[in-house]
This record gives sequence, structure tokens and C-alpha cells, in this order.
Amino acid sequence: MTATTDGSTGATLPPRAASASETDITTPAAAGVQEAAGRAVRRATDFLLARQDAQGWWKGDLETNVTMDAEDLLLRQFLGIRDEATTRAAALFIRGEQRPDGPWATFYGGPGELSATIEAYVALRLAGDAPDAPHMAKASTWIRERGGIAAARVFTRIWLALFGWWKWEDLPELPPELIYFPSWMPLNIYDFGCWARQTIVPLTVVSAKRPVRPAPFPLDELHTDPADPNPARPLAPVTSWDGAFQRLDKALHQLRKVAPRRLRRAAMNSAARWIVERQENDGCWGGIQPPAVYSVIALHLLGYDLEHPVMREGLASLDRFAVWREDGARMIEACQSPVWDTCLATIALVDAGLPADHPQLVKAADWMLGEEIVRPGDWAVKRPGLPPGGWAFEFHNDNYPDIDDTAEVALALRRVGHHDPERVDRAIGRAVRWNLGMQSRNGAWGAFDVDNTSPFPNRLPFCDFGEVIDPPSADVTAHVVEMLAAEGLAHDPRTRRGIEWLLAEQEPDGSWFGRWGVNYVYGTGSVVPALTAAGLPGSHPAVRRAVAWLESVQNDDGGWGEDLRSYKYVKEWSGRGASTASQTAWALMALLAAGEKDSKAVERGVRWLAETQCEDGSWDEPYFTGTGFPWDFSINYHLYRQVFPLTALGRYLHGDPFDRLLAAGGRPLSEAKGS
Repeated sequence: MTATTDGSTGATLPPRAASASETDITTPAAAGVQEAAGRAVRRATDFLLARQDAQGWWKGDLETNVTMDAEDLLLRQFLGIRDEATTRAAALFIRGEQRPDGPWATFYGGPGELSATIEAYVALRLAGDAPDAPHMAKASTWIRERGGIAAARVFTRIWLALFGWWKWEDLPELPPELIYFPSWMPLNIYDFGCWARQTIVPLTVVSAKRPVRPAPFPLDELHTDPADPNPARPLAPVTSWDGAFQRLDKALHQLRKVAPRRLRRAAMNSAARWIVERQENDGCWGGIQPPAVYSVIALHLLGYDLEHPVMREGLASLDRFAVWREDGARMIEACQSPVWDTCLATIALVDAGLPADHPQLVKAADWMLGEEIVRPGDWAVKRPGLPPGGWAFEFHNDNYPDIDDTAEVALALRRVGHHDPERVDRAIGRAVRWNLGMQSRNGAWGAFDVDNTSPFPNRLPFCDFGEVIDPPSADVTAHVVEMLAAEGLAHDPRTRRGIEWLLAEQEPDGSWFGRWGVNYVYGTGSVVPALTAAGLPGSHPAVRRAVAWLESVQNDDGGWGEDLRSYKYVKEWSGRGASTASQTAWALMALLAAGEKDSKAVERGVRWLAETQCEDGSWDEPYFTGTGFPWDFSINYHLYRQVFPLTALGRYLHGDPFDRLLAAGGRPLSEAKGS
């Protein structure tokens, strides 16, 4: 078989594996595969246990792209607190991420991306890199060839406007009066996903204030025509949604000139209160870096000095997103994932055979129980009568627990032989009640909110980067269904509605779209175990179609992989990419749940995991297999390469984890009602 090329990017597609009909699938598992899997599990277990924090949690690095590092430097420049040591370390990391042809990508092996390249270039200029240095000249040439600053996304041009490198008048308007829109009104702040909401509210203040700090240098080299740096963009037809919203934006620019000043000041003050009320105990906002950055800027513009407790703690929280590397480079995480990593590690270790009452598992359970969120957050706007009970992704994010983490934490806690089972039961009961209460009208679940499906936010000229709404997804819905089945609720009408939605969402080829992981391999690896846990047999047509699809996209080396380009070029890249440990594990978890343990595909996948494991029990995985916004914002979760292979290998060796818990004498998941 020969590799093919995706002409749009020049990236090489791996050859497809031979179909099931082309291979001998009747051959029993080769001798030694079980032994190899057992050795891999023992080493991976030791590796993971050695990396648990003394408090009980696990957290791997969360790697994204250099815009985090560039914007951190730009923030410090704007506030007047940029120092040489931080700048030098950030620049070292940014330079190391540049592609040989000049630009920066947003994921490993990906194509150059214009906005990321502009922000990285400006950050290096701040660090003292000369525009005529070879690496800088390459970057600026690449930028100009693709339209220059004028072609960048809105968020990049906002950063440039803060220093006068772009005109505020040429940016979409975002009025602070938006804060007054009632929740039933289109384009109110709760129509946006929680991550967008937390960013947009402070940006309404920034948009209203239009601050400009003196630029430390010009950026003429990044314009296609320095004499006309802000060319007008063509309007879409007035009969189209895009055209309508472009004209709405023009009207808002005119409204700005006549808006009552008292109303605008009041709106900005209301926005400030909204921001301050949502600051977490650790000083951050929502546990993610972008809203924290914009919140600090907005409050500073409204008169909060840098020594104000809100500002001081906010800036301190941003320092905690920094990962210092051995070479002195400094990488900024967009977010931190301790709850997610800890529940996944707990599941992996128990499924791999670690005793359920192992002290480190009990410590992990204690930590997770202490992280439960028992007060209402923004989700209560749509569900005001629903009692709280869930978990967030991060260390501190009480305003935004998420449905996905809550389901996986419940699955993890139910596996642990805890010394206080009643406490565990109560926490899981609250989680089940909250997740059921967060079910959307169509029977599925989103990540943070209920029915967050308005078609309007994505149409705004301001929202030209990534997802800004939070509709239900197959992967989150699958995790909830799996949790409900584990709690004895497989036949509950609400669970059945979720199952029906999942079956309707299956792609014609047998796969499922993955919203929060890459991509169809992740979606399928999430849905099939959920369906079988809820009672669908391995012979069900939907399960058989999923198995056939997974077999058809298995790589020749035995592993599975999927490149992020599948979000943009579905036909060419669905289920295609270099084999990775995490994606191979997802495929194996689906195949094992479907009853395919003795299949040739499973044997080859297990062998690939065993043979690619490092001596210390880890796996290498430079590829990004996590998703923030499909295609636009990608994540390399550094612990994915550990927890998912260990889970898959453990299930290969020990079978269904529910049955194993029962055989071990622990409380079986099937008896827990959680209501």
C-alpha cells in the first residue's frame, strides 16, 4: 500500500490497513501477547503510582500552542510588569516551537497558522529578536504571503489594538450593555458557552474603553501594504446571516457614538461585579487562562490597581499556569486538569488490577471527594431548582462544574474500596441527580450547560475563533450513559433517551464524532463501551458497524491514530493518522467492550502498545489527541498517553471492570442506585 497526500496541507496520510476480509481473523491470539500485556501493565502501573501527588491527585502538563505564551508576555507589557527573566524563558519556548519554514502551528505536525504566527512574532520582538534575523524574516514573509495582520482573527487584532498596531474602529463592536440582556433574549451572555461567556464579559469593557499603550516598535513588516494597514473587509450579502450580523455590527458602531454615558458606565460596573463575583478561591477565573487574562485587563481599565487583592490574586494565579522546563524555557498552560487526570488515573489503575482498597487509590478518592462542588454556579440560570453536586476539571472552578468530569469521577469513586462507603454513596447520588438534571431537551448532554444551542453567537463577527456554544456531544453523553448504567439506571427513561440520541448520531461509516477528543476514534471509543454497559449486546447493528469501522482504519503497524485535520477534512482524515498510545487505547476499549478480545485487530493493537512502551513504563506521544475547539484549539494532555493505554491493557487482561469488582468482593456498580 502506498501513502497518499492531503493536497490542502501537504501532510502525508498513513496507508490504511487491510480490511478484515483481507486478513486472517480466525488465528488465535499469538503466543506471548498476554505476557507482553502483563509486563506493560505492571510497568505502567508503577510509573503512574510514582507520579501521584502527596495530596492524592495526578496532573499531567496540558500543552496547547504559543498564543498562550505570547499573550502572557503582551499582558505583562500592557500592565508594565514584564521582566527580563520571564521574557527570556518565554522566548526560548516560542523559538523552539517555530516550524523550519517560518510559521507556528497550533498542534504537533500541523500546518502553519496565521494568527498564532503573528502573536509569536510580536512576542519575540518584545524579547528583542530583530526583524531581520533569519527566523524572524522567514516568519514575517510567511505572514505577508497570507494576508498580513488584516487577515488575522479578531482576538489577535484586539491584542494588537491594545498597543496601537491596529485600529479599534476596525474591530467588531462588543457593547457592555450586553450584561443587561435577560436570559430569554437572543445573544444574552448565557447563550454563549461558559468559556466564551467568561471571555466576552471582560472584553465588553475592553471594547468600550478602547485603551492604547504606546507601541514599543512598529509592525510595518507584517502588513501587505503598510500604507493601507487596515483594508476594509467586503460585506456578505444582506440576505445571508453573515451579512445581517455584519450590518448589525455597523449599527453598533454608530450606537456607540450616541449611547448614554451613564448607561455605559453602569453596564461596565455591572460587568466588573459579574467578573469579581466569579473569581475563584485561587484568584483565577474559571480555571482557564484566557478569561483570567481579559478579566485582569478589564478590571485594570476600571481602576483596579495592581495591588488590589483581586488583581494581585489574579496575577498570581496566572503564574501558576507556567511550566518551567529543564532547558530554562517557560510554557504556559491554557488550563490545568487535575480532577480529570485523577479520575482517569483511578479508573486505569483499578481496571489494570490494582486492589480497590490500595492506599493510593483511597487517597485519590479522598481528594476527589474533597473537590465536590456543592454550591450553584452559572448552570443554575437554566436550572434554578436543581440541587448542586458535581466536579470541575480544574483545581478551583466552583462556578463551572462539568458534566463529563462528574460522570467520570462517579465511575472512578465507585471502583475504589473506600473506608467510608456512605460518604461515597452520598457524593455519587448528588452527582447522578445533578447530571440527570442537566440533560438537554434532545436527551443528550453538553459539557457545562443545558440546551446551549443558540444559532446566533457563532454568527457574530466577533466570534471568528473556535466554538462559542456548548451543544450536546456524543462523547459527553456516552460518559453519562456509562455512569448511569453503572448506578443501576440503564433502564431509566432518561438513560434510554440518551442511548436513542447516541444511536441516531452514529455516522454512516459506523463511527461517532468526538467533540472533546480527536476525533472519530475518540467518539467511537467513548460510545461503544457506554452502549454495551447499558445493555446493548455486541451483536447490535450499531456496535457491529463501529467494530467494522475501527478495523477498517487500523494502521498497518497495529495501532490507531487520527490527525486533527479530520475536523476540517473529514473524508480524507477520518480515523487516519500516525498511531498514538491514547488513540490506540480508545479503539481497543471499544473493541473489547464489543466482545472482540480474541480478534486479530485487538491482538495487533495490544501488541503495538506493548512494543512501543518505554523502559520506564511510559509511552511517547507528541501528537495532540485532545480538543478544546475542534480544529481551532488543540490539546496534548500529557497524561493521556499513560491512563488510556493502562485502562485498555487492563481490560484486555482482566475483562469487564464491573464483573471484576464483583468477583473481588467489593460493592458492585450494578447495585448502586445513586438516586
